[in-house]
Amino acid sequence: MNLFKKKVAFIQDYHDVKTSEIYPTKQYVLDWLKQPKVFNKYAKIADAIWSYAELGMQEFNSSKLLADNLEAAGFKVERGLAGMPTCFVASYGLGKPIIGILAEYDALPALSQEGGNPNKAPLVEGAPGHGCGHQTICSAASAAAESIKNAMDKFGIKGTIKVFGSPAEEELVGKPFMVNAGLFEGIDAVIDSHPGLFESTDEEGTGLSTGYYKGSGNALFSTEFSFTGVTAHSGRAWDGKSALCAVEIMDVATNFLQKYLIYSSRINYVITSGGDVPGLIPDKASVWYSIRNSDTLVEQDYAKVVNCAKAAALATGTELSIRVLSAIHQNYTSKSMAKVIQSNIQLVGMPTWTAEEDAFAKTLQKNLGKEETGMATSVGKLKIYKPSATFVGGGSSDVSEVSLVAPVAGVRFPANVTGDFAHHWSRTASGTTTISHKGANYATQTMAAVALDLFTKPDMLKEIRAEFEEQAKMYPFKSRIPDGTTPPNNLNATLMDKYRPLMEPYYLIADTTPIGPEISN
Repeated sequence: MNLFKKKVAFIQDYHDVKTSEIYPTKQYVLDWLKQPKVFNKYAKIADAIWSYAELGMQEFNSSKLLADNLEAAGFKVERGLAGMPTCFVASYGLGKPIIGILAEYDALPALSQEGGNPNKAPLVEGAPGHGCGHQTICSAASAAAESIKNAMDKFGIKGTIKVFGSPAEEELVGKPFMVNAGLFEGIDAVIDSHPGLFESTDEEGTGLSTGYYKGSGNALFSTEFSFTGVTAHSGRAWDGKSALCAVEIMDVATNFLQKYLIYSSRINYVITSGGDVPGLIPDKASVWYSIRNSDTLVEQDYAKVVNCAKAAALATGTELSIRVLSAIHQNYTSKSMAKVIQSNIQLVGMPTWTAEEDAFAKTLQKNLGKEETGMATSVGKLKIYKPSATFVGGGSSDVSEVSLVAPVAGVRFPANVTGDFAHHWSRTASGTTTISHKGANYATQTMAAVALDLFTKPDMLKEIRAEFEEQAKMYPFKSRIPDGTTPPNNLNATLMDKYRPLMEPYYLIADTTPIGPEISN
C-alpha cells in the first residue's frame, strides 16, 4: 500500500480571476447592505452574541437571537433540528435553486477579554470568549440572507435561500449530525465564511481573500473513553479496580504509539474525570481523545487508539465504553465556487480604515510582538494550493462534512487585526470594534453578491454542480459517526453553568425589528 496516496500538503500559488459584473439586482443588495441602519443592526447582533460567548452545544441565547431575527424578517425557521437544541434552519422562497449560507456562533473556553482593549484584560477571568470571530460569521450570514430575501421579493427571483444555524463548530460536532439528519439534502451550493487572513507574499498585504484546495486540513475522530471499575478504600486497594489506572495506562500506551505513527498523525487528549479524593480507588474515569490525520490514515490510527483503550481495560479488569462525539473528513472545497467568490470579493473591495482603527491594530500588533503594519488595505488573490509529496496536517473544521454532500467554498474577511492569533484573547479583543463590524459587513456584501450570481446565472451553477458530481465519484460521502449515535448535548454544560451568571451583567442588547426592503436616501 502506498501510504502517501491522496496525502498532500499544499504549496500556495495565486490565480487571477475576472472581477464580477454589477447588475441591477446585485447593486440593490449591495446598496441595501451599505445602509447605516443595516450596518448598525447587524453590528449590534454580532456584539450581543460576542457578549454571550456561549460554548458549543450551549449556544441557547445566540441561536435564539439569530432565529428570532430571521423569523421576524419573514423566514420560516425550524429549531432544535438534528437532535440539537441550538441547531436551526431558516428558509425563504420556493423551489430550485436552493442556496445555503453557513452560520456558526460558538465561543471558546478561557478567552474572555474586554472588547476594544489591545492589552490582555479578561472581562470575566477564566470565562469563554469569541476568540475565533464566530459572532461575525452568523451575523454576516443572517444579513446576507435578509438582503437576498428582499431581492427575491423585489425582482421576482425564483429559488430558496437557507441559513444553516450550526452549533459547536469548535468541537466539530454540529454539521456532521446535520448532514446525517439530511438537512443538506437537495441543496445546490453552500457559502461559508470566516474571519482571518491568508498569508500573502505581495508587498501590500492581504485583505478579503479566498482559497481553493481539496483534501485540506485534518480528518478527525473525537471520542470519549470511559472506564468503570470497583471502588475501595486506599488502605485496601486490592479490593478495588481503578478506572483512573485504566485511563493512565491508555494514555501511556497512546504516547508510545505516537512514536510509531507517520508524522502527520496528531493525537491529543484530556482527562475529563478521574475520581474525587486520593483516599478512594476511583471506580469511574474518562478521557477525551482527538485523533487527526488524512482521510487515508485516520481510521487506522483511530483503531490503534481503540486497541490501547481495550488493552488498558484488560490490564486493570475494568469495563470500557466508547462514545464517539464526532468524526469528520478532510475538506473538499469547490474550485468553481471559489472563483465566483473571488470575483465578488474583487467587486466589493476592502473597507477603508480610520486612523483610530489603524492605531488600535498597531498597538495590538506591538503587544503581540508582531510587526506594526496596521490594517491590511488590499484585496488578496485567489489562492490555488498545489499538492506536494507529503501531508503535514493542519486544522479541522466540520464544514468538511458539508463539502462532501454539496459544493462549498468560503470567504475570508478582515474582521480582525492582521497578525493576531485565532483562539486567543487578541482575536476576542477586536470583536466589538468597528474593525470587526466593517469586515463582517464586507463579507456580507460578498456573500449576498455570490448568492445572487448563483440564483440568476444557471450556467454558473451548472458548472459548479458538474464539478461537484465528478468530485463525489472520487470522494463519496460516508459518515464516520456510528449508527445510533446521538449528539453530545451536555457538552460544555458544566463550564457554561459556572460562568454564565458571571457573564450575564455584561450582556449586550440587540434589536430584531425588521428593517424592510426599501433603501433610505
